[in-house]
Amino acid sequence: MVNQICKAARQDDRPFGGLQVVLCGDFFQLPPINEKDLEKSGFAYKSEAWKELDLTVCYLNEQHRQLDDSFLKILNDIRSQEVTEYTFEKLATRLNKELSGNIIPTKLYTHNADVDGINNSELEKINKPVHQYHMTTEGTKELVEVLKKGCLAPEELMIKEGALVMFIKNNPAKGYINGTLGKVKGFDTDGNPIVHTYDGKEIIAVPTSWKFEENEKVLAEISQIPLRLAWAITVHKSQGMSLEAAEIDLSKSFAYGMGYVALSRVKSLEGIRLLGINPNAFMVDSEVAKFDEELLKASYETTCSLHQLEESKIRKIQEEYIKSIRPKDDEATHESGIKELFTKFFS
Repeated sequence: MVNQICKAARQDDRPFGGLQVVLCGDFFQLPPINEKDLEKSGFAYKSEAWKELDLTVCYLNEQHRQLDDSFLKILNDIRSQEVTEYTFEKLATRLNKELSGNIIPTKLYTHNADVDGINNSELEKINKPVHQYHMTTEGTKELVEVLKKGCLAPEELMIKEGALVMFIKNNPAKGYINGTLGKVKGFDTDGNPIVHTYDGKEIIAVPTSWKFEENEKVLAEISQIPLRLAWAITVHKSQGMSLEAAEIDLSKSFAYGMGYVALSRVKSLEGIRLLGINPNAFMVDSEVAKFDEELLKASYETTCSLHQLEESKIRKIQEEYIKSIRPKDDEATHESGIKELFTKFFS
């Protein structure tokens, strides 16, 4: 859809209307849902748009979340479908293992029913008044629904003093990112939650917005306190998060990549308390594994070709690229056309 809109708006039949695009992702994580055929994945590389592109592949290999080599080996074993006795033995050391420190770990479960049950049960145990926050919305119904699906904010948030919560949006300037854990210490005079995070910060969680904008005009907007109860969350919703500690139940694993995603959320093996696991947790889509080999090969070839370039040639390519992306007289028209087409599509 993006490919088609860019072509139409720029009146250019080249892929994405001649725009340079950067695609970034990890096919080993949970597969996208294919609503037309639930038995088949909807991976991006199967699209016509992907096939049109002449992609240069750069395989990122630096690790910034986990620094423990033994834990990295476990994750790489799962990715490469080389789960061995070593893998099982190392994970077995974390079965029902008590976690050190004062962090209350988030529980990762594979099913919504388990997560909702745990969060509601834990909240009920707290003998404090409940504070309710209702999501506010503006704009067309279709765009609002897209915003709701794209964020983790609940339409109705109910929390109490003492509740374990998680921030669900990135805002480094305010001191939190998606996945920052803490406990509700109290509420300010406006009724906003005061969260004491596990890294020692005290943050007032005020309502934040998710928006669709065009030419500085807001087409749709939802607003909510950027928190959710965090005694438990689903593996699906944990994607993209970094956790210091987690209790993980993989006994009901059912999808490719589920075990890999859950385990890789945590920064170290010592931060994991494994509540259960089944063989499905180690499943990797064989098609993805095969395609990954192609990506690795393409990346190697790219690296080799770059190493053969002289510095003056690299500089010339950089200068030509910078020159090519400078706005032209009709660029504003193209940009406006793209936004207009997107708006029509969603409405």
